[in-house]
Amino acid sequence: MAHSDAMLTDEEAAALVPGPGSMVWRCGSDPRSLGAAGYALLLQIAHPTVAAGVSQFSDYQSDPLGRLLRSIDYLTLMVFGGPDAAVRTARSLRRMHRRFKGTAADGRRYHAMEPEAWAWVHATLGDAALAGTQHFARPLVPAERAQFYSEWRAMGRLLGIGERDLPVDWRGYREYFDRMVAERLEDSDTVQEFLTYLRRDVRCPLPRLDGPVWRLAWAPAGELAWTATVGLLPPPLRERFGVHWTPARQARYEALGALARAARPLMPAVNRVYSPENVLRWRRASIERDFLAGPTAA
Repeated sequence: MAHSDAMLTDEEAAALVPGPGSMVWRCGSDPRSLGAAGYALLLQIAHPTVAAGVSQFSDYQSDPLGRLLRSIDYLTLMVFGGPDAAVRTARSLRRMHRRFKGTAADGRRYHAMEPEAWAWVHATLGDAALAGTQHFARPLVPAERAQFYSEWRAMGRLLGIGERDLPVDWRGYREYFDRMVAERLEDSDTVQEFLTYLRRDVRCPLPRLDGPVWRLAWAPAGELAWTATVGLLPPPLRERFGVHWTPARQARYEALGALARAARPLMPAVNRVYSPENVLRWRRASIERDFLAGPTAA
């Protein structure tokens, strides 16, 4: 199982939370990085343990908006909510995931907090923030990516991720990522269902409006979401998932990124509305219920 943060002092925990000026803050405060949200989930469910848990416990198909908002809540709390909120959120997340266990389709017993799977989920959220920033917001130099990874890895200690579960530096992380892609990630019904769902089957967050008109309205948005998600994948994973990635699709993916990056002059106005402070204020009731309620002990 993942390690506990129970032995961390308040000072040690506070030092693990990124602050203003950090690369995690810079990447996380740009809403364009959310263009990689589907990429993060796809990387996660390609891990067999996560795929089993998602197939048995996730509600993303029946409540896509709620699932997305809870993910945003979690990341906003961990990065921008301050040390106390980050510690409480991390403990709440671990407490929640302890019950996610069972038997996979192949008969293997699994648990959501297996160290490899638990670390991989954390790693992919950071990888998506970097990929989303790089492709949809602004290019990052190697030193910025290395700094981001160092900060993100440190945050993992709050989640109980052990020192040996993720590499110590950016170069080691890239080797780890490539190894996971080559040796551990796999195609599955869960992966294929998500790819189909993203493109065609996302349910309307307002059930009364869910129907043929919604499906027609979602089609272009679904195509963009699918293109962003699949375009960010390493080519070996596209092939493993049976995706026919054509030059035309690559061109749409590049155009989508260029269009998002070209929106930079609009971002100050966007960020005044979609700021971490506003998210924490707008979502306060849900945040208190889902992440900050209950005991603070690990």
